Amino acid sequence: MESADGMNDVDVDADVVLGVRDVYLRRGNRQILAGVTFDAGRGELVAIMGPSGSGKTTILRAIAGLDPFQAGRVSVDDVALEGGADVSSATLGRLRRKVGMVFQFHCLFEHLPALQNVWLAPVHAHGVGLEEAKRRARELLTAFGVEHRANALPRELSGGEAQRVAIARALAVDPRLLLMDEPTASLDAARRAELGELLTGLVRQGRTLLIATHDEEFARSCATRVLRVSGGVVRRSGGAGRSGA
Repeated sequence: MESADGMNDVDVDADVVLGVRDVYLRRGNRQILAGVTFDAGRGELVAIMGPSGSGKTTILRAIAGLDPFQAGRVSVDDVALEGGADVSSATLGRLRRKVGMVFQFHCLFEHLPALQNVWLAPVHAHGVGLEEAKRRARELLTAFGVEHRANALPRELSGGEAQRVAIARALAVDPRLLLMDEPTASLDAARRAELGELLTGLVRQGRTLLIATHDEEFARSCATRVLRVSGGVVRRSGGAGRSGA
């Protein structure tokens, strides 16, 4: 339904954070998504797997409001995006308070130190006071073990450190849903294991995570559910994630 201020609202189950319903997305003559449907609940880590070009990253970008889609619906808590409809800046603002995204190559601002990368969006996009934003940023860097790199520029960080800073940045506005694109792509085995522990810790805190990955071993060790993209739709994997799903 649409609220008085023109924003899209939906009625949702309190335990369902993300709902994706019959989403179609076409680029030119190519159908990328052809009726994608799935849910993700509070405290789940859902892994989406599939070959390159299958649409994994596109699903994340559609959920984050970065790629418009032609039909279907995406809802995060009480905010909905409708396929084929214009999205107001107010609705996008509400959505981006609820969704954090960590891109494959981190996309940190190269000219800013780690700490400022984390507090920048809360201050300039969400109106958080500077001192409060800095305090929260330091807490997040500490929680992820990179507080000693607070003043380092992105080029001075290792791949694992940059990823932790990127996760801290995504969590700086306390989103309900965290999206991650190929999080293990630049990590060695030891860093992959550390990332797995970090993400399962976030799940234990009640976060909802949706991860696009090629990494079968990582997905099966960390995910509560594994979904497969095939033919532009999402299908449940025949195998088990860590919860036995």
